[in-house]
Amino acid sequence: MKYGYTRTSTQDKQDDELQRRALIDAGVDERRIYADQISGSKEARTRSGWSSLDERLEDDDELVVWRIDRIGRSMIDVITTVKDLSDRGVSVRSLSDGIDPSTREGRLMLNLMATFAEYERELIQERVQSGVDAARRRGVRFGRPAPDPEKVARNLRTVQHLIEAEGLGVVEAARTVGWSKATYYRHRSASSGE
Repeated sequence: MKYGYTRTSTQDKQDDELQRRALIDAGVDERRIYADQISGSKEARTRSGWSSLDERLEDDDELVVWRIDRIGRSMIDVITTVKDLSDRGVSVRSLSDGIDPSTREGRLMLNLMATFAEYERELIQERVQSGVDAARRRGVRFGRPAPDPEKVARNLRTVQHLIEAEGLGVVEAARTVGWSKATYYRHRSASSGE
């Protein structure tokens, strides 16, 4: 079955008539065209029109779009979405871009896009790692801050008192100071040098 999808920007107050007309001319029944008027910065799966369409797409269906960028907010989002659809047996055809997975050229275009998306992903990872390395050189520490030793000692005394003098169980006593049973045993073990 053929389905269509249009997306226009809320910012530009665009009308999807051009996209809709192209889809109908390509053989998509108007009742099977789903639309979103939303910012392109929203990932495909967070859009209501896309979500409704995605629930209906099945193996051997074809999704027709006016341009491939209507599907996602970035090349990575587009490729991830197209790969997910392909894995489910749904073919994607983009009218303006000439992307049709049933042709050699269409498959070539999708593979080139996937290569560029992978390249973009690697660049992002490099930039993130460079930022983390630079922050570490400046003395920024990552992860959970070290617990305050005085507070840990006070909480240990409280939990041990509740267990020994009040007769509470370990779980209930530890919970009174906001700890789990495992946290209590870890701190107890560290304080006794076990």
